[in-house]
Amino acid sequence: MDISSPTPLETAPAPLEMRPRRGLSLFWRTFFFLALLLFGSIVAWLQTYRALESEPRARQSAQQLASLVNLSRVALRYSDSIARVSLIKTLADEERVRITIREPKDKFELLESDKLSQRTSEELKLRLGTGTLVASEVNGQKGLWIGFSVDRDDYWLQTDESRIGPSRGSTWLIWLVTAAALSLLGAAFIARLINSPLKQLSFAASRMRDGDFDAGRLDETAATSEVREVNIGFNRMAEQLSKIEQDRVIMLAGISHDLRTPLARLRLETEMSVADEDVRAHMAADITQLDAIIDKFLDYARPDPAQLEAVSLNAVVDAAMYAVSEADDMRITIAMPDNMNVLADEVELLRVISNLLENARRYGKTPETGIALVDIAAKARGQWILIKVRDHGTGVPPETLSKLTRPFFRGDAARTAATGAGLGLAIVEKTIQRMGGVFDLSNTASGGLAAHIKLRRSL
Repeated sequence: MDISSPTPLETAPAPLEMRPRRGLSLFWRTFFFLALLLFGSIVAWLQTYRALESEPRARQSAQQLASLVNLSRVALRYSDSIARVSLIKTLADEERVRITIREPKDKFELLESDKLSQRTSEELKLRLGTGTLVASEVNGQKGLWIGFSVDRDDYWLQTDESRIGPSRGSTWLIWLVTAAALSLLGAAFIARLINSPLKQLSFAASRMRDGDFDAGRLDETAATSEVREVNIGFNRMAEQLSKIEQDRVIMLAGISHDLRTPLARLRLETEMSVADEDVRAHMAADITQLDAIIDKFLDYARPDPAQLEAVSLNAVVDAAMYAVSEADDMRITIAMPDNMNVLADEVELLRVISNLLENARRYGKTPETGIALVDIAAKARGQWILIKVRDHGTGVPPETLSKLTRPFFRGDAARTAATGAGLGLAIVEKTIQRMGGVFDLSNTASGGLAAHIKLRRSL
């Protein structure tokens, strides 16, 4: 076996990358739909309220202003010049109403700032006459100006704009923002209330998928009847699956125990009773193969989650290479930095690397030389360690690639030389998943099959 210096290898393919999920989560979708519904309702309510409230306010404001103008007109008409001056001063001091002579040269701007002002002006003209002027500014002085006549004299009555009503824009804006903020808070609360049971169900399903049936137990005392029924049904399903899994493990362990006892007797009887050395060797090899197949079944049936710890990837690779160091039909090239540590189970990771090397040795030999050329590479990427084990054989057909990790499946190229149970790559994938990693297979551009492993980095 030949070990050369590190060489650059192909980058791990996209399936090993943590691809961001597209689209919105259920919480945000629910939140946005509720927020849109509530905001649309607020706007509709606001427009309806303004439409229903604008007309009565305009009439009420016009009635009050018309009464003020009529009272001022009567007072001015029936008072002498001395009493008129006193009257104007009293109105200015006590009622904040200013009455001045209207000159032809006065410059003014009509009060038409919004619909309420326009409607109020129309109502005033109906009550005081068509010649009535309603202005928002006269000679540069802002206010509510009403022009009226007393006999042959023309006057301006100036008062505060608040007599029509408070500032509409700021008032409506404040209420709208307040209602929108309360609606968003309510939408967030409702969305969270709806999303919480589903989030718990998703977490429980993921734990059950990893084989941890007890950690995924849901609350059976939930207040909502529908959620409570779903939780109870899920828990019963988890209990049944846990029992099935335990029965399967017990059954496989029993089969293993019951088979290994006669296999041991057969081995002993073969070595003692068969005289032909070649026949004895072949029979012993068949018994060894049966024993190895039983081990494969047990490895695949192991249900317990792996115990993760900081493991030296360099040491694991060295140990796996030592097991095949005497093989004359295999050449291995290493390309990985020193002191690479991953979160894994050391024994399980060693079994994974050994299975990949054995798979490459069996089915990844180059047609020209009959030697399996294997490259092992590793590199760090963020919080992950990417490991790649590839051979330089003929690869596999694309339609077969996704089936290689299925239990008991063997590709056409391997059928004639198949001596195992077809569980090697299935065990590798399941073991990597139990350690919280990702496993993927791909054909390389230059030929051969590449196995990609992604494990968490140990800091």
